[in-house]
Amino acid sequence: MRLMRIGEPGHERPAVAVGEHEYVDVSEHVADFDEAFFAAGGLRDLPGLVEAGAPRPLAGERIGAPIARPHQIVCIGLNYRDHAAESGMPVPTEPIVFSKSPNTLVGPDDDVVMPRGATKLDWEVELGIVVGSRASYLDSPAAAWDAIAGYVLVNDVSERAFQLERGGQWVKGKSAATFNPAGPWLVTPDEVGDVMDLGMSLDVNGVRRQSGSTATMIFDPAEILRYLSQFMVLEPGDLINTGTPPGVALGMAEPAYLVPGDVMELRIDRLGSARQRVVPAV
Repeated sequence: MRLMRIGEPGHERPAVAVGEHEYVDVSEHVADFDEAFFAAGGLRDLPGLVEAGAPRPLAGERIGAPIARPHQIVCIGLNYRDHAAESGMPVPTEPIVFSKSPNTLVGPDDDVVMPRGATKLDWEVELGIVVGSRASYLDSPAAAWDAIAGYVLVNDVSERAFQLERGGQWVKGKSAATFNPAGPWLVTPDEVGDVMDLGMSLDVNGVRRQSGSTATMIFDPAEILRYLSQFMVLEPGDLINTGTPPGVALGMAEPAYLVPGDVMELRIDRLGSARQRVVPAV
């Protein structure tokens, strides 16, 4: 299944995509795709709701992030061998973990706002994991795979000067408003297939900047969940950004950072595509 949320910010309705250009609205039966939904096993009921519903055309309606604001967004750094090489850093022996403010979450085609004082705005196409059940001290890969509700296309937008030149933790360069576009869908594992063989790409103003595959990930989704659960409790609906392939501006010999007016277009096989325009802060 492909879960999505449709409507203006703060008023999104839960829905399920059918075909390429239609959806079934399930808002009469589901309040939202949030912690309560996943914790109650709501995914089990969706096929019946979709079968009983009437498809509607998706025409001109805003698509929001496919999940409601989560408890937390947890991120994994340098999780692609080729990106670590691009960054001139050793391959990590354990996942590099940092957090991102949950209120960065926006829809797949929403604008990205360049923060005040920003000078090094960067892009990162990433595979996102949505947690499906409460996870603490997971003891096996099988338990970790079972705790995954699905996957989502995300852009882990970063401000590199805030992140790397202002001291302290990376979170400062990761948590500005609109810095986590996600969607169009949350795709359940059965529909994704082999999550370790998904092509990924990101273009800026029509120029290909990132091209990679989840095949070069260092730590797979199950290992990421198992590892994180040793240090924190993951709640249903939490989002985990799993790292990016090479091609970010930071890795260029002469970095071409984003400026207002730039357009990012990104996609991951079977997870859909997204498009974001950079706009200045008000």
